[in-house]
Amino acid sequence: MPFVLRPYRHPPVQCFAAYNAGPFKSQGTVWNLPCTGRLLSGDLPMRPGETLSLTVTLPNKQRIEIPEAVVRWSRGQEFAVENITVERHTQARLHHYVKRLVQEPVEMSRWTLRQQLQREV
Repeated sequence: MPFVLRPYRHPPVQCFAAYNAGPFKSQGTVWNLPCTGRLLSGDLPMRPGETLSLTVTLPNKQRIEIPEAVVRWSRGQEFAVENITVERHTQARLHHYVKRLVQEPVEMSRWTLRQQLQREV
């Protein structure tokens, strides 16, 4: 695979994800959130080439539905997916969230930390 410089950042996040691969349902964590795909770890290992659908719950409680994504690589419980099918309004919402996350990483990190602390109390 040739070396490619990405023209965008992969903002780090930690979001809940539910995913379905055929008849199997699972859940995991999204670790970064570029607009075209994402890095996940989950309790159902995936292999490159497999397709799945997923629902990602962002830290602000918005849900992002990805009807179809394909696994591009996997390593143990971690795998990266590329979106195949995403509705236009969903893509716009995700793009807006990622843009805000990249522009305001400190504020978003503090907001996420506050939310996590409130859940633990």
